[in-house]
Amino acid sequence: MPINKRSDLKTESINKNSINIDSMSTYDILQTINNEDIKIPKIVGGSLDKIEALVDICVKAIKNGKRIFYVGSGTSGRLGVLDASEMPPTFKVPNHLFTGIIAGGDRALKSSIEGAEDIGVNAIKDLKKNKLKSGDVVIGISASGAAKYVVSAIEFANKCDAKTAYIICNEEPFFKTNQDVLINIQTGEEVITGSTRMKAGTATKLVLNMISTTVMIKLGKVYKNFMVDLKVVNKKLKDRGIRIIKEITKSSEDEAGKALSRANNSVKCAIIMIEKSCSYSEACQKLLESDGFLDKVI
Repeated sequence: MPINKRSDLKTESINKNSINIDSMSTYDILQTINNEDIKIPKIVGGSLDKIEALVDICVKAIKNGKRIFYVGSGTSGRLGVLDASEMPPTFKVPNHLFTGIIAGGDRALKSSIEGAEDIGVNAIKDLKKNKLKSGDVVIGISASGAAKYVVSAIEFANKCDAKTAYIICNEEPFFKTNQDVLINIQTGEEVITGSTRMKAGTATKLVLNMISTTVMIKLGKVYKNFMVDLKVVNKKLKDRGIRIIKEITKSSEDEAGKALSRANNSVKCAIIMIEKSCSYSEACQKLLESDGFLDKVI
């Protein structure tokens, strides 16, 4: 069915399961929300082929020295910024590799910037400021597909010969555009009519987690299911790094800790140093020759 009015969007429609939520007991409200949330992972699962296509595009782009941009407004924008900001400490990648851009700028992360999503030209300014180049990937995120800011970003990216994707939570976006991949997660009616920070937000978080994590796995940032490229920036991550080294090399905590120190806090190099009885510089060289894939070395 063509989307002619915002009221035609499923995310703006009335959910019959929560129509009387204001008269429910606290427990029943919670159960109603939970019952709707439970549906989301299965719905996301129906789009794995599209998510796979986007992951492959991102992996190829990064291998070619390009970058990934998440562009959104409101909740969608905040989730993009969140996912991008977690990449450096989790996988020790450069800060610019994943960039989250939100309509209204950093102030919009904490406060609602009225009308920011409706100003398309600002998306072009923001992408220019971040030096978008040919071959980069721009992932527009909009639950309703009704944010001109997001559509403008995708259209500008197309003109720059960047790869593009559009993540929405309806069958079709309110504002259509051309993109390489359309990921339409049909989350349906919200518990509170139109409140896409709920089911649509949950779906968006799941999809972004899947994209970025799978990209990192395919680039050798994970060995088995260990984050062997984590960035040791605090006591928690140092402790995790030591435990990862211990588990993979079957060494003692003391040996793992000393190896991590000698390896300049590189978990991968510490593992290679123990497994191959080599120096830090030799471990770095072995890692370089294996394109960063630990399994190719050990």
